Amino acid sequence: MQVLPSAILFCCNLNEVRSPMAEGIMKRFHGSRVFVDSAGVREGARDPFMIEVMREIGVDMSRHQPKTMGNLEADSFELVIALSNYAKEKAEDLTRYMHCDVRAWDIPDPTRAEGSREARLAAYRQVRDQLQQKILDLFPRGDD
Repeated sequence: MQVLPSAILFCCNLNEVRSPMAEGIMKRFHGSRVFVDSAGVREGARDPFMIEVMREIGVDMSRHQPKTMGNLEADSFELVIALSNYAKEKAEDLTRYMHCDVRAWDIPDPTRAEGSREARLAAYRQVRDQLQQKILDLFPRGDD
């Protein structure tokens, strides 16, 4: 368990699936106590499967607008969690001269799943649930 930082950024390749999921989950459990944002190395597009599986757990991501790390005030974050190796490299470059903890979580990209619609949704659910578990392991819910 870690003390909640004042601001946390989740980053990924495109800010389409993994990083917005992590942002939404973190806001669900700790959004009143910490500033949370997400970004991608490159700008992606809104992913309908991500929106659907997040809605299943009561998190509305329908208004999520993908953004890039270059559009952020990087010095305002205490913790950056990269959800891909590429994002970790870029986050380390971005935060090289500031006091910011950069961590990496090995989270698979569900957009690579093949098969039926239900099989692809299952891959998204698995990533969502993995992110939720990692977030709650690091930042357990309080008694509020």
